[in-house]
Amino acid sequence: MKSFVHWFKVARLAVYAALLMATTAMAQDASESPAIGPETNLPVPRFVSLNASEANVRRGPSLSHRIDWVFTRRNMPLQLVAEYGQWRRVIDRDGQGGWIHYTLLSGARTVLIGDENTALRSRPDANGTESAILEAGVIARLGRCNPDWCQLTAGGYRGWVPKQSIWGVRPEELRD
Repeated sequence: MKSFVHWFKVARLAVYAALLMATTAMAQDASESPAIGPETNLPVPRFVSLNASEANVRRGPSLSHRIDWVFTRRNMPLQLVAEYGQWRRVIDRDGQGGWIHYTLLSGARTVLIGDENTALRSRPDANGTESAILEAGVIARLGRCNPDWCQLTAGGYRGWVPKQSIWGVRPEELRD
């Protein structure tokens, strides 16, 4: 019986390792057209946001797996790269992540300001009036996006920023 339990644990680890390698390959190959998630029928990879002020990020898709990280910023944008049952594999802008229960995620789109002192402009134009200056690390709600600019809402201000100044939207993504 002991050898069967050992074999089962080894087989389970092999399955999780294969799943991890496949999801890592999917995350690195995000430039191709997105695949469809087996659980939600939504595109994978895609951007989501953290729906909780604290979320355990686990090494594998179950409560029995070790917690590697704890995300502590509500509304933080994350890239969802895999689905397995009620679990979603996510990564942050630094490529760090793991598995989170789906109830801790939201489809609401947010972005992270990447450049220091990013001007929020009244129109999608470098000559637009500045309505606010956003610091690096600010989380903003994502609105419309054209090929080069995205409309954001942050701290009661609304305006446009260059797409390359934010993380949480694909370079080719357009939003109405």
